[in-house]
Amino acid sequence: MSSITLGRYLFERLSQLQVQTIFGLPGDFNLSLLDKIYEVDGMKWAGNANELNAAYAADGYSRVKGLACLVTTFGVGELSALNGVAGAYAEHVGLLHVVGVPSISSQAKQLLLHHTLGNGDFTVFHRMSNNISQTTAFISDINSAPAEIDRCIREAYIYQRPVYVGLPANLVDLNVPASLLDTPIDLSLRRNDPDAQEEVLDSVLKLIKESTNPVILVDACASRHSCKAEVEKLVDLTQFPVVSTPMGKSGINENHPRFGGVYVGTLSSPEVKELVETSDLILSVGGLMSDFNTGSFSYSYKTKSVVEFHSDYTKIKQATFPGVQMKETLQALIAQVAPAVTQYSPVPVPKVKVINSPAEPNTPLTQEWLWTKVSSWFQEGDIIITETGTSAFGIVQSKFPNNTVGISQVLWGSIGFTVGATLGAVMAAEEIDPNKRVILFVGDGSLQLTVQEISTMVKWETKPYLFVLNNDGYTIERLIHGMNATYNDIQPWNNLALLPLFNAKSYDAIRVATTGEVDQLFNDPEFNKNSKIRMIEVMLPRMDAPSNLVKQAEITARTNAEN
Repeated sequence: MSSITLGRYLFERLSQLQVQTIFGLPGDFNLSLLDKIYEVDGMKWAGNANELNAAYAADGYSRVKGLACLVTTFGVGELSALNGVAGAYAEHVGLLHVVGVPSISSQAKQLLLHHTLGNGDFTVFHRMSNNISQTTAFISDINSAPAEIDRCIREAYIYQRPVYVGLPANLVDLNVPASLLDTPIDLSLRRNDPDAQEEVLDSVLKLIKESTNPVILVDACASRHSCKAEVEKLVDLTQFPVVSTPMGKSGINENHPRFGGVYVGTLSSPEVKELVETSDLILSVGGLMSDFNTGSFSYSYKTKSVVEFHSDYTKIKQATFPGVQMKETLQALIAQVAPAVTQYSPVPVPKVKVINSPAEPNTPLTQEWLWTKVSSWFQEGDIIITETGTSAFGIVQSKFPNNTVGISQVLWGSIGFTVGATLGAVMAAEEIDPNKRVILFVGDGSLQLTVQEISTMVKWETKPYLFVLNNDGYTIERLIHGMNATYNDIQPWNNLALLPLFNAKSYDAIRVATTGEVDQLFNDPEFNKNSKIRMIEVMLPRMDAPSNLVKQAEITARTNAEN
């Protein structure tokens, strides 16, 4: 082919980056664009239940594969997606949001079209997306359109943030040179300023050489910006203890002999708290210091020797080095660190103990028992997704096998996020390895916000495990405020009827209420294979919660009252 349509060019570019599933909903301003998906080998249109769910799904897909694409229609569609797009922005998730917009001539004439505000302003929704996008493009020229698409894809991938592309309906069928596809999009990171990086390395190596009790702290952006390998290599070379945050869980192999646990400030176990807070040097990689990620900002370092490695800057004590990006800096540090640790004697690290107390088979389930028990059921390579609420806090008490991907939304915290994210994650996982298990833990209240996306999972015959924690409403909210308030109640559903409601053909719908029932389930070899979609309803007491959530809720309630 000497030329291809602009719409096909967009999807061919995404296919080159292994983006094989496109999420979103049809609308009359994007229909011609959607036709082009089917022209690209191996690409499919997910077809979501609504735009918010589609944005969540794209987020989950990107966390597994590094990039995702969401397509919505002008106005009504794009605005419905923006909560999910904002979450991707907050949590550093690469996402291309493509919006089918009215034709250029319609915009020029300021026609009173449907899906507009009736004032002739066709850029208002584009402007709304500016503050939750790494960059934007409102395309109006077919000649520059391919370069604009390439630029936006590059920035979404490099910076791991959403970008916005407004694509007029009349341009998607116009032709552009097919030869443009022969030159791959340059996804290389901009090189650090060598002088600034040298100053950073000199300072960090000096701090390392002078320290006797350093600790490496791994947070979310180590995973988002592909620095997990660098972190593990640094731990191997230095033998420093390494801990993660709740958002950073799965950022380091938890079976590594130098892994010491999860640090959440005052909510940490005493051993982890002492290890971190008595250290004389903190090397923080990819930190996102949100309230729920830090135990309500309760970090209590005794040292001022803190080095923060971020995706776009490095901070050493009070000095900030803009543009000194962590991936290149960590690679350079790894190459030079050996002489600085020759005098270091490795200190003991806390042993991560996951003790599942024996219980009689008829013992009612509790959160504390459940979150330690699942550790023995997890397998290497699992993708484990935990909803805002008891699940996100409970999972901190479990231990992940190697090569696990943990997905949660601790910073943005949009209730219902995980059901859509599970769809995206399971579609990404099955493109990589059909045997890879995707496991969701979601509360009964959160499920009700986005339950329709289970229908899309069924449509594509995906095989996730859907653990629904039924504790009769919004327990996390009850713990913070309104223990018996009706606004924290939900209408009880017959959750086990959902899979047949969505017309699943091969499925399991299981209810467990005792420790014996969970043991029996986890010991079943057939259950351990992701051979079908499964919903497991876990019956729990109404006010039962992981111990760290109870403490966090007390702090949050007190803070809200004081401020």
